[in-house]
Amino acid sequence: MEDRSENKLEIIRATETWQQAGAYYVRIQAMAKKHHITLRREFDDHDTPDTRYIVVTDDDFPVATARMYPMDEGAVMIGRVVVLREYRHRGIGTRVVHECEKWAKELGFRRTVLESRDNKIDFYLQMGYEIRGEAADGDTFRCIRMEKEL
Repeated sequence: MEDRSENKLEIIRATETWQQAGAYYVRIQAMAKKHHITLRREFDDHDTPDTRYIVVTDDDFPVATARMYPMDEGAVMIGRVVVLREYRHRGIGTRVVHECEKWAKELGFRRTVLESRDNKIDFYLQMGYEIRGEAADGDTFRCIRMEKEL
């Protein structure tokens, strides 16, 4: 794939079906297909009409995503943070997480929670997340709970 200019990147709060389809596309390509995760497992009970999605597009093509859903009145879960392979190491994942945090704060949440894959912990530590538990084996990956006060 040709290298595209960063100025064509757009961060979208996906509120329409076509935008959410972009989030699903990225997850299918970068997670389900790569790690042999069934669609039933990738798209779980937290993918509902009330789930909020961030999508990053490059010239209208979806290249990164994340989802958010409330855990309780004060906390929101950020998950399924995914960047297509050819777009990694450009700061796009950081931008996705920051947009989730910004949106969560606007919605009145005071804390973000995530379950980081064990090999991505440093990524979240650099953004101010703190480890809040022991590593545990999930359905697909070994993960650890992390939190950040907004």
